[in-house]
Amino acid sequence: MLNFETCNAARLRRDPAFDGKFFTAVRTTGIYCRPVCPVKQPLTRNVSYYQTAAAAERAGYRPCLRCRPETAPFCAAWNGTRTTVERALKLIEAGALDTGTVGDLAERLGIGARHLSRLFADHVGASPVQTAQTLRIGRAKRMLDETDLPIAEVASRAGFGSVRRFNAAMVKLYGRPPSSIRRPRQ
Repeated sequence: MLNFETCNAARLRRDPAFDGKFFTAVRTTGIYCRPVCPVKQPLTRNVSYYQTAAAAERAGYRPCLRCRPETAPFCAAWNGTRTTVERALKLIEAGALDTGTVGDLAERLGIGARHLSRLFADHVGASPVQTAQTLRIGRAKRMLDETDLPIAEVASRAGFGSVRRFNAAMVKLYGRPPSSIRRPRQ
């Protein structure tokens, strides 16, 4: 967290470089703002600073209706649907689609499966299933290059449901089976 003097100087200058880095709470009004808020500046003795909008709300302040601090840069609301896609990508990387369905993933994110597919088409350019498949193949390729694990073990650890699916995916992408992709060890 930035110190009081730095925050106060940025607030008084309405410095856009600090927008989203901290929030100004005004004791006399019970409102918190972004440092770039165009309202009349409160007295320094009446302000305190918080690192996040959530922290200011937890302390009992409500958001300013003019500068909309809950939508400041670097806040989830400011990123919009990109935040949902980023959360989905993290869950997919953690294996959410290795054992579950797109419907299960969408439910975990609080949206519908069709909407999740539309978001992926807009932001990623591929479906969630295609994204998961690419990540699985990438994990498998790294294991083939870096380990001496048997092909069946590589398939399992990479998230494939069976060796047959693993072989089919590798042949489809690389045009050859996984055993021919493995680098010989010296």
